[in-house]
Amino acid sequence: MAKSYKIGVIPGDGTGSEVIAEGKKVLDAASKKFGFGLQYTFYDVGGDRYLKTGELLPDSVLAEFKAQDALYLGAIGHPDVKPGILEKQILLRTRFELELYINLRPVKLYPGVETPLKNKGPNEIDFVVVRENTEGLYTGAGGVFKKGTPDEIAIQESINTRKGVERCLRFAFEYTRKRNKRKKLTLVGKTNVLTYAFDLWERAFYEVGKEYPDITTDYTHVDAACMWMVKNPEWFDVAVTDNLFGDIITDLGAMIQGGMGIACGGNINPHAVSMFEPIGGSAPKYTGKNQINPLAAILAGAMMLQILGEEKASSAIEDAVARALKSDIKSVEAGRMGMGTREVGDLIAKYI
Repeated sequence: MAKSYKIGVIPGDGTGSEVIAEGKKVLDAASKKFGFGLQYTFYDVGGDRYLKTGELLPDSVLAEFKAQDALYLGAIGHPDVKPGILEKQILLRTRFELELYINLRPVKLYPGVETPLKNKGPNEIDFVVVRENTEGLYTGAGGVFKKGTPDEIAIQESINTRKGVERCLRFAFEYTRKRNKRKKLTLVGKTNVLTYAFDLWERAFYEVGKEYPDITTDYTHVDAACMWMVKNPEWFDVAVTDNLFGDIITDLGAMIQGGMGIACGGNINPHAVSMFEPIGGSAPKYTGKNQINPLAAILAGAMMLQILGEEKASSAIEDAVARALKSDIKSVEAGRMGMGTREVGDLIAKYI
């Protein structure tokens, strides 16, 4: 009997439903070719639901998330909802409650895609960032005193536990070994200023590294990492860092790989359900125009299959995307692809 996976689908806001539709189209083509099943459950979670009902992420829905094999997210973000509400109560809550403690972000330039970096190509731009996803400055620890007065004080605390740091580092070492390219893992931090948090990170990094003698390790300050990602991206194989720094350098990575239209990510719990998404956001100005680029969502689907263990299907999707970018798609920017959103999905499914 063919294996089947339960996929919780969260189309979300704006163009999220459009890119998810094309991602599902491609996933269905891959599952049919490689002989496994995908059972979808769709969840109405996002800005539209919040504006209509006042609900964000009901406990019952969160419980259903935990029963899935994977979650497939389109986008969360609505122009009529104050920034921070949807992000904290849906995205961050999902990450924390499901223990999605790894954010995995490939930075890969495909042939046919333009990069703003002079004299750099696919051979130079191909690395992965492993970002700790449930601690650091994003835990919400801190507070405000005397708000709105000249004496206002705002404190935001970075929470780093040995358990949280070490499990992120172990994932990064294992991933570097499995990736099996340069077998080099770089810790990105700020040991010269953030002396408490990154003393913990650095000590744990080199202690855990002793268990992986086949992996070369090095360290760089985050500001230097930003410079080298622009000047010499080929120096990186896998980079591991904390929540805030990972959030920043992965957006830089998305730009050097061609833009948000091609960038995908996974929020991963290696022992339970994980969530996969395009990085570009809800892009409300493109909603309903058949112009948004679905490739990031399609590649997020490929990453989902890889983590589920369907590596042949995952590779087939990525190969189909690479083929289309090299010969058919004019640009990864929305409205400039030379074809519409649905047509891109049709093309990738056809190539599979």
